[in-house]
Amino acid sequence: MEISVLGGGFQHVITRLSPLTSLSAPSSSPPSTTRAKSSQLISATSLLHKESQIEPTHVSVTPRKRYHSVAYKARQSAILEVQQSSDLGSALARLGDVLKVQDLNAILRHFGKLYKWQDLSQLFDWMQKHGKISFSSYSSYIKLMGKNLNPIKALEIYNSIQDETVRNNVSVCNSVLSCLVRNGKFESSLKLFHQMKQDGLRSDAVTYSTLLAGCMKVKHGYSKALELVQELEHSGLHMDTVIYGTLLAVCASNNRCKEAENYFNQMKDEGHLPNVFHYSSLLNAYSADGNYTKADKLVEDMKSAGLVPNKVYIRGGLFEKSRKLLAELEDLGYAEDELVLLCGTSFEFDPQQSSNKLDEKGKLFRSPCIVMSAISMPYCLLMDGLAKSRRILEAKSIFEEMKKKQVRSDGYCYSIMISAFCRGGLFGEANQLARDFEATNDKYDLVMSNTMLCAYCRAGEMESVMRMMRKMDELAISPDWNTFHILIKYFCKEKLYLLAYKTMEDMHNKGHKPEEELCSSLIFHLGKIRAHSEAFSVYNMLRYSKRTMCKALHEKILHILVAGRLLKDAYVVVKQLSPQDNQGLISKQSIRKFATAFMRFGNVNLINDVMKAIHSSGYKIDQELFQMAVSRYIVEPEKKELLLHLLQWMPGQGYVVDSPTRNVILKNSHLFGRQLIAEMLSKQHSRAKVLISD
Repeated sequence: MEISVLGGGFQHVITRLSPLTSLSAPSSSPPSTTRAKSSQLISATSLLHKESQIEPTHVSVTPRKRYHSVAYKARQSAILEVQQSSDLGSALARLGDVLKVQDLNAILRHFGKLYKWQDLSQLFDWMQKHGKISFSSYSSYIKLMGKNLNPIKALEIYNSIQDETVRNNVSVCNSVLSCLVRNGKFESSLKLFHQMKQDGLRSDAVTYSTLLAGCMKVKHGYSKALELVQELEHSGLHMDTVIYGTLLAVCASNNRCKEAENYFNQMKDEGHLPNVFHYSSLLNAYSADGNYTKADKLVEDMKSAGLVPNKVYIRGGLFEKSRKLLAELEDLGYAEDELVLLCGTSFEFDPQQSSNKLDEKGKLFRSPCIVMSAISMPYCLLMDGLAKSRRILEAKSIFEEMKKKQVRSDGYCYSIMISAFCRGGLFGEANQLARDFEATNDKYDLVMSNTMLCAYCRAGEMESVMRMMRKMDELAISPDWNTFHILIKYFCKEKLYLLAYKTMEDMHNKGHKPEEELCSSLIFHLGKIRAHSEAFSVYNMLRYSKRTMCKALHEKILHILVAGRLLKDAYVVVKQLSPQDNQGLISKQSIRKFATAFMRFGNVNLINDVMKAIHSSGYKIDQELFQMAVSRYIVEPEKKELLLHLLQWMPGQGYVVDSPTRNVILKNSHLFGRQLIAEMLSKQHSRAKVLISD
């Protein structure tokens, strides 16, 4: 875990509750993968098998030594020095002239693998400034911004590209679309795709498979997928195994069993060999449909093809059939000493990460960039399905059976049961099982750490929570969204609201978007303990996360800021909601309360701005507010320009001062210039007559 997580990120938690010293360790990064078709993989495997049967010819070949030029060696040395430099700016200043564009691109990707986002952005800015950039640079940088969950930055870079050939390059466009899809911006990706086509993009198969992947998790995803397929065929492109796999997954996620079956058969008719991804998606569709007869037949087809089913029936709730399959797999030697895929119980196909390999037993390994292992464990899948169906006792019996048979799962079976106990409200059992795991295991990952943290938090075991956090620090396990969410909820439950705020601040700095319900609750409690500025900070975190906010939250934060006399911040809240399309988000009573407080205690230099913001919000300013504003200006005569500006602005908006306020101004006109004040009031008087006559 990086030092900013526990050493600097959670340090407020540890130092406040126990005197500990955080350790620092670099984050590991998943290796990159490449797109590869399954049919090519199987063909390559068959070819290698045939070649292995050919009798080898023993020929002595002397390896040819490769010599590199001095310039090449200098570039390689410069690349290494820049990558390892603690001062990137000075390193680029010294070595930038030596490096070529392809060298800088390699350094970009290196920084991306290590999650060095600041260095990555600094290097890319330098490349743009010095003209050492190519379409590959843009493609790599945008793709990495997607991994950094920063689609806005990726769009900014894409929109800033002036060269049309680079802007319409299919690799660059695919990276932008992939970034949006990856970050849940599917509708935005479709709109941008249509704009790209108008600008001259010539789409390829990767473009469509990227957009199709986004159809899996959106409403009416199947109909959108059909439109894309029709467009693909109209463009003269052909569907490959990757696109078919994505389509099958879309059908499964949208309960389109018949359509999934049709696509599967169509793929085989076209000569494409289905792999585990295709079978898994069709099995998902059969399971969701409860059609275990067809699922049985498909499993037999898989076996005939030399593939091992990695999950069947669980999703559809057909547990008895699952038990039979588990027994069968156990007899074949596949059910022991394996890992489990913990992503619900459904296997998702990722067309961009399809570089898959088969081991000697035919079990599927997924791309290592998907944090979890893709070798599924039948015991754990069955146990997970039972647990999620609230059949906890049956799940526990599977768990006990695993322990009895000494089936190793790297702790995933513990994770499933601890989560099941927590969901069932059995916090004591969850706590005890977590302690048992700690006592007998020393291997942890993020999933297991989050599960144990959740169990300890639910049981109210503060000491165990702190111990788990220290362990995550020691093992360099970086927290994710779930980690922060678990801790913030726990600290709120323990009424440690400032600690919860600090944790949410760390969460925001790490790039994770907070949940609105949690933010709203924390804002309320921070307001109660008079931590007004902290409450406003949480409000801004939520606002800048681009999430849709509850209307009541704007009024809630306004009340808190007024109570704490943070009137400038309150003005910001009112001002941002002042356009016509935002009317009604804050009640008139709350606007009135804010305006009164600002006229009395706010910054005198902002009074006119506040008046305009209040008027824009749809609130009719009354004479009492104008009188309060005039009184503030009279106390500070050096602000006469502001008073004159207010008097000049009022008639244009349909306002005039009443008689008492007019008399106060005339009485103190010597402070502002009698002639000028007289002219201003005369114009207002004329305007008042017009308003009365109307």
